[in-house]
Amino acid sequence: MQINPNPAGPDASGALDTLLASYAAGGLNPHLHALVASHLALSPKSRAFVAALEAVRGRDLEDMEPMDMQGRDARLAAIFAGGGPDLAPDPASEPADAVFPAPLRRLIGCDARDIAWRWVLPGIRECKVGASEGGDAKLYRIAPGRRLPSHTHLGSEATLVLAGSFRDAAGTYRRGDIAIADSEIDHIPVAGLDGDCICFAVTDAPLELTGPVARVIGRLFGTRH
Repeated sequence: MQINPNPAGPDASGALDTLLASYAAGGLNPHLHALVASHLALSPKSRAFVAALEAVRGRDLEDMEPMDMQGRDARLAAIFAGGGPDLAPDPASEPADAVFPAPLRRLIGCDARDIAWRWVLPGIRECKVGASEGGDAKLYRIAPGRRLPSHTHLGSEATLVLAGSFRDAAGTYRRGDIAIADSEIDHIPVAGLDGDCICFAVTDAPLELTGPVARVIGRLFGTRH
């Protein structure tokens, strides 16, 4: 069976496909799981892609020969503790004024209006949601037209746009789009002029600032330079 997703946002590489496939297989940490589930709540095309992946996986399981499972109860407990690969609800069921889709609200415990934002730089605020495998899970609120410092990535970063938009050399990302960056990308994201840009970003390693004032800004951001 051939599955042709329609990637969200300008990133048409296989990176998004891989992320969605990992979600369907239940292989993401809780922060990435919430990020992808929130994307699915906003993207019917990606929901259809993940549903097709899960259907294929289900047929593969049906064709497998039964086998004994050692430590069955412990394995099931671990699966249920991780939350499982639940498909996100259709956005039509969401509150009209909600910025965060339901999976992200469940993770954080509130919506955007209740976040205690921390000032980082003029026009840039953040809220740390938690640590994530050597990196961080953070919310960002960026004023219209504000540029983020030039940076690259020591690992990978997945960023979900929740409100407004931002652009970089790859194109423009809007609500529901996922931007995926790694060490091969050195960029300067710029928030759009259509209101504050609110994003949820999950990294597996620190960012590395690359601009001429990297050392000064790095002390504020807590990043490498």
